[in-house]
Amino acid sequence: MSVIYLVILFPLFGFLLTSFLNQFLTKNYIAWIGISSIAFSTLTALYVLNIFLRCGDSKIILFKLWHWIRIEKFFVDFNFLLDGLSITMLVMITSIGFLISVFSNEYMKSSEGFSRFFSYINFFIASMLLLILSDNLMLMFFGWELVGLCSYLLIGFYFTEVKNCFAAIKAFIITRIGDVFLLFAFFLVYQTFGSLSFCDLELISENSFLILHIDSLKWITVCIIIGALGKSAQVPMHTWLTDAMVGPTPVSALIHAATMVTAGIYLISRMHGLFILTPEILNFLSIIGIVTVLIASLSALVQKNIKCILAYSTMSQIGYMFLGLGVQAWYAVIFHLVVHAIFKALLFLSAGSVILSCNNEKNIFKMGGLYKKLFLEYTCFLLGVSSLISFPIISAGFYSKGSILLEVYRHQNFYFLIMALIGTFLTSLYACKVIILVFHGRKNVLVVKNKSLSFKIPLIILGIFSTFISSFIALPLSNVFLKHSFLESEKVALECYSSILTIIGIWIAYNIWIKKNRIILFLISTKLVSFFHNFCLNGFYFDYLYYLFFTKLYLIISNLLSYDPCKYVINIPVNFLICCNKKLLMTVNGYLRWYVTSMIMGTTIVLILILFFFRYHFIFFY
Repeated sequence: MSVIYLVILFPLFGFLLTSFLNQFLTKNYIAWIGISSIAFSTLTALYVLNIFLRCGDSKIILFKLWHWIRIEKFFVDFNFLLDGLSITMLVMITSIGFLISVFSNEYMKSSEGFSRFFSYINFFIASMLLLILSDNLMLMFFGWELVGLCSYLLIGFYFTEVKNCFAAIKAFIITRIGDVFLLFAFFLVYQTFGSLSFCDLELISENSFLILHIDSLKWITVCIIIGALGKSAQVPMHTWLTDAMVGPTPVSALIHAATMVTAGIYLISRMHGLFILTPEILNFLSIIGIVTVLIASLSALVQKNIKCILAYSTMSQIGYMFLGLGVQAWYAVIFHLVVHAIFKALLFLSAGSVILSCNNEKNIFKMGGLYKKLFLEYTCFLLGVSSLISFPIISAGFYSKGSILLEVYRHQNFYFLIMALIGTFLTSLYACKVIILVFHGRKNVLVVKNKSLSFKIPLIILGIFSTFISSFIALPLSNVFLKHSFLESEKVALECYSSILTIIGIWIAYNIWIKKNRIILFLISTKLVSFFHNFCLNGFYFDYLYYLFFTKLYLIISNLLSYDPCKYVINIPVNFLICCNKKLLMTVNGYLRWYVTSMIMGTTIVLILILFFFRYHFIFFY
């Protein structure tokens, strides 16, 4: 178990090699270093998992590495915490990251910045591993910020286009807003409890004296939620995620599946002991989750860009997880997090393969008839979509998302349950729309099939685990969360309702985009539906509202402050020096007669000054 630090060191070492030796290495060597470093990290994680399970999954292991901060009574150590939650996240991040890096080898070969891509990916994975292995809030926040930095670099990977730079800046700023509130939460935690250690906070949360600090607890949990909203792209801090699709598709797969957007879920799950003591805040968390599910599903329904549709589906699925956290379905949420990482990586990588085969075309209405030429991508996309829409029996998502819905039903939150089921219907509608338009119908684009094994192997592995096989995975979370049992009748009834809505969504999608049902098409063409279509297409105008109330106001205030009179006083010496510089530059004109005249004038002035000095000195002496 002492090899746990190698899990982070391997990708960090890969980052350093690909960063500093890129000028001396070919693309093949760079790919070998980038992929093998993540592969070694994955093998180390699996080795640690094997030993952890042998020791019993109820064990909590603390690895003390070194003392980090010592300021009077404030102590922070650089330690790693290994329990069921961290080992689950560890294996998920490394294994999904490895498959994505293998896929990236072929996908990025023709792109500029090949070594830069692999260095960023390795650093991204190392940062995320630091985040989930940290044993205290401050060390976790260090990894949290590094993840934000890496996302900024990867989203703006194609920095030659201005819109990509703006997308990266947007993601960076929105997540930083959440991070400020997260810092407030950490300050309050230390002020209230005198410790930032997760183990100490878990022990403290079991004591009854926390009732005396209930107001502080509410502020702490609210600030943590705001920080998690920014990182996990939930309403109202979700607008950066669709813009982040300008990055390479493997980056989108990594951000959506195993790294950045999962960080908020992990943080709340890790701090669940404090959230249990504030049930009204948990209820607020459920509201945010279900609102995100509906807004993201409706927005995805009208999008044309295949990557944007998948981005909205990520928001929606993370919204289900927030809903589950709100009803204390801790085990079900982490289970769905793992399953979602698998099928979302499959969907993005399949979409990336399709986009590359279609000459970088991303508009689903300009594709069509691809199921014959891209049969593997078609099959894998079907498996990924079946998990996304929770298709009964055969898909992994049916079991993971179903467990969250069961927990919502167990808490008797029937309004949340109804809205969650509506979200299930909408998910099946827009997901089937993508399948129909991209792989069926009239062919609109020339296809160039890619036969590389580095494309096929990750898709096949992820496709297998996107089926019911993943339902047999037992997560080692018995020492962290309690897994609830349900009556078989309740479980079957809820699964039936969810399955019926899923099938209805498939049937409606079939009638709209294949059968072209006249009644449905007439209803869609009405003015009210057209208005709602534009409303959803623009993401409920969140970006416009932010521009109106925040960006525009900021620009107005900045413009007013630019007329500060102190600025002009401070700039007087600067302007004087600039003026002198311009005048002196005029003397350097290349004319010999000017230089001779200048020398004579200068000599004359010096002689006059000498004579004046001697005369003044003589009079003074006399």
